[in-house]
Amino acid sequence: MELSLRGGIDSVGGNLGKVMAGSAVQSARFGSGKAFPKQSAPDPDSRRCNNLWIIGFGLVGLTLKLVIALNTYGSTDVVLFHVFAKSLSANGLEWTYQHSNLFNHPPLVAYYLKLIFQLDHQKVLRESGFTFPVLLRLPGIVADFIVVMVLLEVSNSNPEFRIPRWALALLALSPVSLMVSGFHGNTDPIMVMFLVLAAYACLRDKPALSGLFLALSCQIKIVPLLLVPIFFFFWFHRRKVASFLFLFVLIFVSLWSYPLVKFPVVFAKNVLSYSGCWGVWGITYWLRLTGLQKFGVVGFFNLPVFEYIVINALKLVVIIAVLTIAWRRRKLDARQLFDSVAYSWIVFFVFSPCVCAQYMVWFAPFVLVLSPLCYSWLTASSALFLFFFYHITAGEFPWYIAMSKDSEDRWTPWTIFPWVTLIFAMILLWKKVAASSPPVRLVGHKQHSLK
Repeated sequence: MELSLRGGIDSVGGNLGKVMAGSAVQSARFGSGKAFPKQSAPDPDSRRCNNLWIIGFGLVGLTLKLVIALNTYGSTDVVLFHVFAKSLSANGLEWTYQHSNLFNHPPLVAYYLKLIFQLDHQKVLRESGFTFPVLLRLPGIVADFIVVMVLLEVSNSNPEFRIPRWALALLALSPVSLMVSGFHGNTDPIMVMFLVLAAYACLRDKPALSGLFLALSCQIKIVPLLLVPIFFFFWFHRRKVASFLFLFVLIFVSLWSYPLVKFPVVFAKNVLSYSGCWGVWGITYWLRLTGLQKFGVVGFFNLPVFEYIVINALKLVVIIAVLTIAWRRRKLDARQLFDSVAYSWIVFFVFSPCVCAQYMVWFAPFVLVLSPLCYSWLTASSALFLFFFYHITAGEFPWYIAMSKDSEDRWTPWTIFPWVTLIFAMILLWKKVAASSPPVRLVGHKQHSLK
C-alpha cells in the first residue's frame, strides 16, 4: 500500500471518519444486509443451556491457559519482566526508568512486578508451581474469562447485540488468546479487559465507572489513551462528562503524580514516546523490503531520521482518524461505541509503525461485536502468524521458552496475513458504509441516533 503522508492523512482523517459516521455501520457487518436481523425470542431453557455452554467453554479456555502457563516459561517478555522486577525491587522505579529504556510500562505495572517478585520467593507458592512466569500470566488468564462473561451478559441483556453463540465460543477458546495469555507473558489481556468494562459501563449509563475502567486500562498500557476521545465525546454529548472525568483524572493523578513530579523527562521518554520496533509490521516492513538504507534499520532506538519521520507520520494518521471517528460518532448510542473502538483498532493496526505478537488480542472483543465473521477471519490469520512466531522463536515443539532475538527475518513475513486481513476488513466496511450513508452526514439515520 503506497500512501503519501498527505494522502494518508486526507483519506483516513477525512473520508474514513465520514463513512464511519452514523448507524449504517451495522449494515457493514460481513454477510449481513440488515442492521439488526429480526429473530424470534429464544426459549428461556434454550438460552440457559447456551449460556452454560459458553461459560463451560470459558472455563475450558481458562484451564488450558493455566496448564500452559504452569508448564512453560514463556516469551522474551517474561525474561525482561523478571529483570525489570528485580531492578524495581532493588533500585526503585526512577532508577529502572533511567537505566532501562526497554521498560516502557506505567507505574501500576511496576508495582505489580515488585509484588510478584516478592511472591516468587515464597516457598509455598514455588512448590505449588506458582513461580514468577505463572504469576505474571495469571491476571491475563482471568481477564480473558471476564471478557467472555461480559460479552455473554451484554448479548443476553441487550437484544441489539445479538452476538452469535459460535462467536462467543470462538472467543472463549481462541487460539490467539491461548498463545498470548497462556504462553507469551505480558499485560495486554488485562488492558483489554478494562477497555471492555469501560465500554460496558457506557451501556449501563455509568460515566464514573467508565472513567475508572478506562483510566485503569491506561495504567496497564499507554495505548488506550488513543481511545480516550471516543469515550470523552460520548459522555460530552450526554452532558455527563464531568462524572466521567472525575475518576479518570483521579486515577491518573494518583498513579502518575510521582513519576511526573520526580522524573518527568525519563518517564515521558520511556513511556509516552514509545513507538515499538521498526520494520516488523505493515507499512514499515514493506519499506524495509525496498532495500533502501534509510529504511533498513530494524530496532527500537537510534533509528535513521527517515524512519522517525515515517513513524511520526503514521502516528499522526492514526490520531487524526480516531479523533474523527470519536467526534462524528459521538451522538450514537452505547451499542455503537463498541463499533467505534473496533474501527479505531482496525485503523491503528493497518497504519501502526509497529505491532508485536501479543497485540493480537487488543481488537478481538470489539471486532467480534462489530462483525463476528470479520473476527473469525482475523482470529485465523492472527493465529497463523502467532503459531509461526512462537514456533520459530521457541525452536521446537512443544514450546517452553521463545526468545525472539535475531529471528525477525524468519517470522516477520507471517505478519502479512493479519495485516492484509485488516486492510480487507477496513476496505469492505468502508465501501458498505459509504454505499448506505451519505458521507456529508455527521451521525447517520434517525433511528440510530439518541432517542
